[in-house]
Amino acid sequence: MIEIPAPYLLFLGDVSNPLDAKTAMGLRDWRPERCIGQYRLSGCSVDLGLPEMDFSAAVAAGVKSVVIGVAPSGGALKAEWVAALGEALRAGLSVVSGLHRKLSEAPELVDAAAASGQQLIDVRVPPASVPIASGRRRSGNRLLMVGTDCCVGKKYSALALHKALEARGVAATFRATGQTGILIAGGGIPMDAVVSDFLSGAAEILTPDAAPDHWDVIEGQGSLFHPAYAAVTLGLLHGSQPDAMVLCHAVGRTVIDEYEDFPVPDLRECIAQYQQVARVTNRQARVAGISLNTAGLNDADAVDACNEVSALTGLPCADALRHALDSILDALP
Repeated sequence: MIEIPAPYLLFLGDVSNPLDAKTAMGLRDWRPERCIGQYRLSGCSVDLGLPEMDFSAAVAAGVKSVVIGVAPSGGALKAEWVAALGEALRAGLSVVSGLHRKLSEAPELVDAAAASGQQLIDVRVPPASVPIASGRRRSGNRLLMVGTDCCVGKKYSALALHKALEARGVAATFRATGQTGILIAGGGIPMDAVVSDFLSGAAEILTPDAAPDHWDVIEGQGSLFHPAYAAVTLGLLHGSQPDAMVLCHAVGRTVIDEYEDFPVPDLRECIAQYQQVARVTNRQARVAGISLNTAGLNDADAVDACNEVSALTGLPCADALRHALDSILDALP
């Protein structure tokens, strides 16, 4: 578990692509009680709808930490951001990051934190000792989110399905596998920061033996069809040994985001490939439903889109944030 001083000021840097602000959006949507305001640099066009605050105003409002709310490709920490975050530390705020580059690797921030007595908190840090996978079948049940691409709704789907299971009185635990999920849940393992040989082992220790009627609801990572991030998806699939999967897809997404030479396969092909790969470690693994991200559609069109996908795949389909999830839950083994 990770202790992060709350409440937060969400740092958006200078990003213009909303997909890059998924950490900030995830915290705003799933932990709104912790999010007091937003801080944007010049050129930032992403707006969370939270009050704009500078660091002194944030301190006056009771904010304890600045959380870097952006996750650009590669997880770099820009020089312009370092300068601003140094100001935050000197103003009396801790700084929290889920980027690949550690805050502790920026000397300016280390010096500012030491001078101010504030914390530098990196959440994208795997456990110190992760074993290689054993392949041993574990007790309990596991539901893994898988995707046609990155940023299609795997985390939101897992959180919504976890909530729906608990509403039914089913014992369930949300298992976070990325920086945003870890910040929301307060713990987890950042799978994309684990050395590749140990990915499946990390997934095994994240989803340990459980009671026969318990469900681990596992946040997915990457996509089997992504030219850069398929490796983390594969390791998570093999190590989590899912009994069921939910395929997540964004309506209208036809090519891999930022990789336009790579088309998103037909959903039926995606289902077949995920099942084939998952059955390496769990021969009963199957895709139980589709979570369709219908952002941008009106309510009627969203229902039509889900019905079309259901007719195409023969599986229940719903938007996890707009529709009841009973049809997917009823399809779980």
